[in-house]
Amino acid sequence: MTDFPISLTSPKQGCAGCQQSEPLGFEFAFAYQPIVDLRVQSIFAHEALVRGVNGEGALSVLDQVNDSNRYRFDQQCRTKAIATASTLDMQTYLSINFMPNAVYRPELCIRSTLEAAREHNFPLDRLIFETLESEHVDNYRHLTNILREYREFGFKTAIDDFGAGYSGLNLLADFQPDLIKLDMALIRDVDSDCVRQVIVRGIVTICEQLGVTVIAEGIESAGERDFLADCGIFLMQGYWFAKPAFKALAEVSPDAWAN
Repeated sequence: MTDFPISLTSPKQGCAGCQQSEPLGFEFAFAYQPIVDLRVQSIFAHEALVRGVNGEGALSVLDQVNDSNRYRFDQQCRTKAIATASTLDMQTYLSINFMPNAVYRPELCIRSTLEAAREHNFPLDRLIFETLESEHVDNYRHLTNILREYREFGFKTAIDDFGAGYSGLNLLADFQPDLIKLDMALIRDVDSDCVRQVIVRGIVTICEQLGVTVIAEGIESAGERDFLADCGIFLMQGYWFAKPAFKALAEVSPDAWAN
């Protein structure tokens, strides 16, 4: 894979949405929450989670995003997440959420991401772009096109909150991402809920046959952890392992791995 597949020395082509988007008028920062690999008891990735500049919750920022500034916000999320990860000397994958409706043309809108990765010496093949299954998308085909383009650039792709919306299986039929993240509502008390157990096992079976890796998010107990591991899910995320760390990389307690 070429580290920077678009020539950054050529005249800069702009994305219309990014050029026309108004200034944000607000600042934001990131917290990072680890995604662990239970098999080797290590951190697989960190998800960049938007926060206020003093650590305020995500809604304090997202409530200020609208149709006039979402393009610029989406671009700045990518570049700031990469810059901060580099400052923290992150050696794992970095997972960044993106807004499909804030991408006009993937090959142009990705330029600032490529430039940030080059400037901060962050490898492209350690970037994961994830989007919500439940997020409203104006053009469904546009979303799958974005995901295919990102895969061509060498990024991993992920569908977040899988099972929270109504389009998950249709999306999976049209495009098989590298990863899906099971919605935490499916995970909660799964070790004692027979219905959730059947659904989770079914999704795991489907994904195994499609070559899609499953991440379980929202793990809050040893029972949930152990049931999911028994299902063959080894990538996990949740407070049981670590809460998001503001402008820092969280450590996973040895007790979180204990049998």
